[in-house]
Amino acid sequence: MPETLSGPGCFALVPCAGIGTRSGAALPKQYVQIAGKAMVAHTLEALACVPRLVETLVVLAPQDVWFEAAVPGFRGLRCRIARCGGATRAETVTNGLAVLAAHGARPDDWVLVHDAARCLVRPQWVDRLIDACLSDPVGGLLALPLADTLKQERAGRVAATLERDGKWAAQTPQMFRLGLLRGALARAGAAVTDEAGAVEALGQAPLLVPGELENFKLTHPADFELAQRLLRTPS
Repeated sequence: MPETLSGPGCFALVPCAGIGTRSGAALPKQYVQIAGKAMVAHTLEALACVPRLVETLVVLAPQDVWFEAAVPGFRGLRCRIARCGGATRAETVTNGLAVLAAHGARPDDWVLVHDAARCLVRPQWVDRLIDACLSDPVGGLLALPLADTLKQERAGRVAATLERDGKWAAQTPQMFRLGLLRGALARAGAAVTDEAGAVEALGQAPLLVPGELENFKLTHPADFELAQRLLRTPS
């Protein structure tokens, strides 16, 4: 980390320790080839184009043997990997935050946690989040207002129609100060599914920053096919 940094800096943290069982792939989904590159390579290339990110930390599973071959260009002063991923996303992020702190990140520095599986992210969307959150007392996340009618399911049938007004689908990056996020995750435990949820459990209200439909998380086989088409279509 540059020693000349004065105000709070921005760090990216990419949890990359999952196995993605729902994807149907023969290897962890972040390493599946999409448009000629591993999924995570697309993700990291986009983050590398955000000048305000001091460093990007990728948190791998201890037994990971794929990353270096999948992202051979991930080197330099703004790049770091740590093989300390946990059994859950929360554990992986918690361990990654400890690595950032051990290498000089301060409690008031910002950490942008981004899913490796959101490989269509664009630098301008990350900049939008940074612009919105830098002066915010809590931090926030990219998210989309829900457009579809929501149905509650029971035994494969509709049990109820849910009110969609005021509901948003959470995306990433999610941007919070390192100290706040470490405390929130320690209190929330391993079951929390995103960083904003841990911060909410402290009684805080993260900022909702409008995201983009294309910033979806690749989970099922059809998602990979759609991402392939989008990445091969000139923007």
